[in-house]
Amino acid sequence: MNAASLLAQNPLKDNPLPLIFGVAVLGFFAVLMLMVTWSYGSIWFQAYMSNARVSLFSLVGMSLRQVNTRIIVQSKIMAMQAGVGEDPDTGITTRRLEAHFLAGGDVPRVIRAIIAAHRADIDLDFDKAAAIDLAGRDVLDAVQTSVNPKVIDCPAPGSGKSFLSAIARNGVELKVRARVTVRTNIKQLIGGATEDTVIARVGEGIITSIGSAESHQEVMKNPNVISQAVLHRGLDAQTAFEIVSIDIADIDVGENVGARLQADQAEADARVARAKAEQRRAFAVAHEQEMKARTAENRARVVMAEAEVPLAMAAAFENGNFNLHQGSTNGTKRAAREE
Repeated sequence: MNAASLLAQNPLKDNPLPLIFGVAVLGFFAVLMLMVTWSYGSIWFQAYMSNARVSLFSLVGMSLRQVNTRIIVQSKIMAMQAGVGEDPDTGITTRRLEAHFLAGGDVPRVIRAIIAAHRADIDLDFDKAAAIDLAGRDVLDAVQTSVNPKVIDCPAPGSGKSFLSAIARNGVELKVRARVTVRTNIKQLIGGATEDTVIARVGEGIITSIGSAESHQEVMKNPNVISQAVLHRGLDAQTAFEIVSIDIADIDVGENVGARLQADQAEADARVARAKAEQRRAFAVAHEQEMKARTAENRARVVMAEAEVPLAMAAAFENGNFNLHQGSTNGTKRAAREE
């Protein structure tokens, strides 16, 4: 059978549409694969060579979900190269990385924090690190601080105060600056109090301890007693930090507040005494004026009574009641003349 007879027996000769459709479909897929390979070939090959296990279809899906494929792949490569990508405890998978990226998290920083924790033998898995990152905390800085403790000043430089002011029992003021060495407590980083709480508690403890001292000289002789007393109070409870040490960096003697308060109290007492004396003087003056007014009133009554005597005599003459008195008066006068 020759080629002419085969061509004569081929059914596509009369209807070539299926062949054209098949060729078009194959061409479309070929162009699609060429575009995918051109767009994601380099990053897929990089992941493949690093044993990151990211397929081309996953890369295409990331693009459709608006996920930065390079960040995800590089983060996974970083985890694989550090030896934490295959750890079942950390659980770093492509899907988890995508989910954290879509949630607004910093994927590379989380991976670096996990690697740093793995190197320092700190228990930190991906879920906990992602939760810390989404909570707004710097998870990498937290891991670094738990390895290398940091020092914070008390009072804080931005508080506007250069020292803590405390008064001993003898009334002398002490000006204190302390330095607190802390390291991050990863377990309490979520929900734990921040540095401001630690600084406030340390400041309160120092002021209370100095206030319990009998005199400022005891504190000046041995400042370590104050720091140890504050340290043993467990001020780091429910905070994101663990206090390593509290050191008194500087301590100065201020003014004698007790003496100044006593002087102010004496001055206040003197002012009160003067006010009371002035009040008593005013009462005396008022009483004197009242007595004068009563004297004048009594004199007026006497004058009024004297004014009523002529009226009474006139009434007596009118009523004829004055004769007896007149006769007795005449008899008295005759007896006087006879004598």
